[in-house]
Amino acid sequence: MIGDRWGVTDDDVSRPYPCDELVVSPTLRAWRGVRVEAPAAAVWPWVAQVRLAPYSYDWVDNRGRRSPRRLMDLPEPRVGDAFTASGGRPMGRIVSVDPGKQLTGAIMGGFMSYVLVPERPDPAAAGGGDHSRPDATRLLLKVVMRAPRWTVPGLAVGDLVMARRQLLTFKRLAEGDA
Repeated sequence: MIGDRWGVTDDDVSRPYPCDELVVSPTLRAWRGVRVEAPAAAVWPWVAQVRLAPYSYDWVDNRGRRSPRRLMDLPEPRVGDAFTASGGRPMGRIVSVDPGKQLTGAIMGGFMSYVLVPERPDPAAAGGGDHSRPDATRLLLKVVMRAPRWTVPGLAVGDLVMARRQLLTFKRLAEGDA
């Protein structure tokens, strides 16, 4: 389907995600991914900060308010916390969290899992082991939901535009902090 994949490999798509257990027979399954040139420990705080703002196109999904560009020293997310916020208004809820590894939320009838997969530098590609390069992280996002089939292509494309921007924003912010 158009819009169901961006930046992911077949391995990324075939792996299990926490949201898979939350929707029986989803009509929408969408995967997004980006390689972040920073260790998972530098990426996680930005993902966890999605609780404050969507980090996508702020003029669309944050009522024109800019998502914070510095870490706000939040406590670790917990099940039951608000998942995100739009214009300062809490939205959705966190349904599963494994700090530093995954955050899953429910919002607008769907479930989305952010998964961080650490990647080590390839010693062969670095001439025998360039340890000056930081570890990298695959930041993966999977969205699942049940929706009328006729709406699924539009939902997938809309999510692609917004999720792509969000992941690229997290990438830029985490790499700047690394």
